Amino acid sequence: MRYELTYNGWKEEFRPVLKKLSEKDVKLLFSGGKDSSVTMDFMLRAGREFGFSFEAHAGAFPVHRYTAEETKCLESYWRGRGQRIIWHQLDPTDEGIKAAENPCRYCQQLRKNLMKRILFDTVRDWETLTLVISYSIWDIVSYSIEHILGNLYAQTTGNESTGINRRFLETSQRFYPLLRMKEGYMVFRPILRLNTDIIRKIVSYNRIPTLSVLCQFKEYRPKRLLENYYEKMGLRFDYDNVMKFAREALRLPGASSYTRIEKAEYLKNIF
Repeated sequence: MRYELTYNGWKEEFRPVLKKLSEKDVKLLFSGGKDSSVTMDFMLRAGREFGFSFEAHAGAFPVHRYTAEETKCLESYWRGRGQRIIWHQLDPTDEGIKAAENPCRYCQQLRKNLMKRILFDTVRDWETLTLVISYSIWDIVSYSIEHILGNLYAQTTGNESTGINRRFLETSQRFYPLLRMKEGYMVFRPILRLNTDIIRKIVSYNRIPTLSVLCQFKEYRPKRLLENYYEKMGLRFDYDNVMKFAREALRLPGASSYTRIEKAEYLKNIF
């Protein structure tokens, strides 16, 4: 089976964006998981065709997942393809995440703080920046279910409702493959149309190594549980249908609702 065709279709869909990346400061967020690995693969191939390069930044956390053996394997593979990974230590141990009420939120906040620090320390021209993020269609389907259960059906107090609205703002902007922000930078989600079964097949077909150590806190991530359900039920989703549902049933705001947010607020609390 020729999964190479998936890349070719993706390349044609995003050709207008890819053609402009040679003029951009492109930073890709890499985790070593299947989603970011397919994004890295696609972006490397596109870079050769469209004449651009990018930085790959990885937060090695939780610590137990990123052993010396694991990172060495990833480093070796991607260096062999001409791509360096810039590793960042988010926390020296896993003690903080173990003590957190919600380990996943703790980890996510560390990553947001890291990215904000990197960007505000290194970006000199925000109009040239493009951030590349690896969300798939299964992610946004899971966010849709989360919003239905948490916002439409759950009984909430005023404070809880405010928290749910903040969470919806955070997750709903991830439904858009490309956001052009008011300061000129772009947020690009290249594999948003891909179902996870296809992502796994691309990884397998191209023999791309991914992290093999499972996260000890994965049960705190509802979307991972839902992903297992989708896979067992043989469910696959169409991006256009998901967006139609999100706009009609969830009242998904238009892209301009997010693109006008100030970069300090967006990068710290929403991104």
